[in-house]
Amino acid sequence: MDIKLEKKKGLRAIFQKKNLPWALGVVLLGFIVWLLLRDHSSTLRVDTQLVTIAKVEKDQFNDYVRLTGSVQPMTTVQLTPLESGVVERIVAEEGSTVKKGDVILEMSNNSLSMQILQSEADLAEKQNILRNTMISMEQERISISQEKLQLDLEVSRAKRNFEQQQNLYRDKLIAKEDFLQAQENYNLAVRKRNLVLERQRQDSLYRTSQVSQMEENLRSMQLNMELIRQRVDNLKVKAPTDGEIGMLDAVLGQSLTQGANIGQVNDLTTYKVQAQIDEHYIDRVTTGLLASFERQDKKYEMQLRKVYPEVRNGQFKADFRFTGAVPENIRRGQTYYLNLQLGEASEAVLIPRGSFYQATGGKWIYVVDESGKKAYRREISIGRQNPQYYEVVEGLQPGEKVITSSYDNFGENEVLILNR
Repeated sequence: MDIKLEKKKGLRAIFQKKNLPWALGVVLLGFIVWLLLRDHSSTLRVDTQLVTIAKVEKDQFNDYVRLTGSVQPMTTVQLTPLESGVVERIVAEEGSTVKKGDVILEMSNNSLSMQILQSEADLAEKQNILRNTMISMEQERISISQEKLQLDLEVSRAKRNFEQQQNLYRDKLIAKEDFLQAQENYNLAVRKRNLVLERQRQDSLYRTSQVSQMEENLRSMQLNMELIRQRVDNLKVKAPTDGEIGMLDAVLGQSLTQGANIGQVNDLTTYKVQAQIDEHYIDRVTTGLLASFERQDKKYEMQLRKVYPEVRNGQFKADFRFTGAVPENIRRGQTYYLNLQLGEASEAVLIPRGSFYQATGGKWIYVVDESGKKAYRREISIGRQNPQYYEVVEGLQPGEKVITSSYDNFGENEVLILNR
């Protein structure tokens, strides 16, 4: 007898053998749709008590940067020995107040002392040579003068004899030969005297030239001697200007070389403030910019006077001068916190400064959604910055909330689930 089979309904009908392929197809299709529509963003659960959430605002942006400056003398003069030597005595210690020309330390130099002795000996020898030469020349001059006197006498006698013989010969009282001899003797005496006169003139010129040259050599040696004695005075290191001795690097017995930097003298009549500035601002920092700082409830104004071109460890130096009043108790080495004004205040979208910048470089930030339960990573662009705020150029709207604390523990997750 045939048995009538009961028709299956509901889930039992679905899981019938003939319907099983269709059921598996529906399940597979549903899984594929879920994979396509689900959120693929990586997530991380974060305790809200461990993060800082700030509100994006639109307000006035004051374009300035905070600097740490150190008070320095406006003028500093280096101390350098003009001669090499060994330190024998330190007259003024570091920190002492000195006047221009005051002796700071004294040195000795045996080699220089030997040069002085040798120069003195050479000078004495030259003086003796000159003196002997002068005596010899004077003797020669006297000898020539005596010879000239003798020849003058001979010329006078020869002339007188010649004239007598000439009168006698004219009266035919003597032979012609006697007359000719008298004439020849007279002419010879005249020529001898002329030769002596020429020698006397030449000797005078030579003596004048030689004495002048020797005196010039003597003056040169005397000048050289004076210069060497001045070098002895240079063994005393003196203050080049009024001020305070700073960083004196010299001890007794130390050998110092010529031109070595052994310290400095600081001019305490005027001061400057030297600050280190992050290279991020190197294109915007120029001479003439204004700065200010507050001390003991007073505000002091300064102006940027010099920007040093070299960048070291991501920073460069700049010097500021006072444009008005100077603090009464200002001292070298004091620290002042300057506000350097880079531009005029303007309205901008702002977010508070935070540690997130170190991880993102200002290129993206986590933005909290309206529910306050999640934060999503978003690309942004940051422009200017001051000690309090970053200027947001694009990517954020006023009223939104962002996470500004450190992102070191967030990894590369795109979504943060905020647990309260």
